[in-house]
Amino acid sequence: MMADLPVSYLIQALDLVGIFVFALSGAALGTRRGMDVFGVLVLAFVTATSGGILRDLLLGAVPPASIASWHALAISIAAGLLVFFSQQTVTRLASAVLFFDAVGLGVFAVTGTYKALAFGLSPPMAALLGMIGGIGGGMVRDVLTARVPVVLQAEIYAVAALAAALVVVAGHWLALPPAIVSVVAIGLCLALRMIAISRNWRLPVAPKTEE
Repeated sequence: MMADLPVSYLIQALDLVGIFVFALSGAALGTRRGMDVFGVLVLAFVTATSGGILRDLLLGAVPPASIASWHALAISIAAGLLVFFSQQTVTRLASAVLFFDAVGLGVFAVTGTYKALAFGLSPPMAALLGMIGGIGGGMVRDVLTARVPVVLQAEIYAVAALAAALVVVAGHWLALPPAIVSVVAIGLCLALRMIAISRNWRLPVAPKTEE
């Protein structure tokens, strides 16, 4: 049963899912910015792998899983081509980038936290690393497309990733099935992001001061 899936296999499976949806996010933004096919594919790959690479480097898991085999590259290219050749459909969906990004954010927050726990990190630091792994791909994507990274703005972004990571930590502490915990954590992250976007939820911003 899926609930009995070993954590290592679950991390690998979710990593592939995260790579695919983050690649869709990067490719969708690339097409909206008018990039050529090569630019779209590069942005898809970078968006899909940056968070996982950062996570693995911080854990000392080298070479990072995203570049240790051809799977991440193949999935990123497939997602990029899918978006590029159906860009008319994608561009009609104004929330496509936001949705794919929210799913990828939750997936990588979950896998990063589980992997950090497997490497022996304490629960608070595992949750923090999960959040970092989740936001990494989106930050690099935004920088490469000359956007202010969402995580540096007032939107609920890193907080959503942290919430997912904390669910994983709690589920691990309670010895709950990882597959069930992962679904709940990803769902929470996705719900927080989409509700925050639709209702314009924002974190408090420091008041501007006169120079």
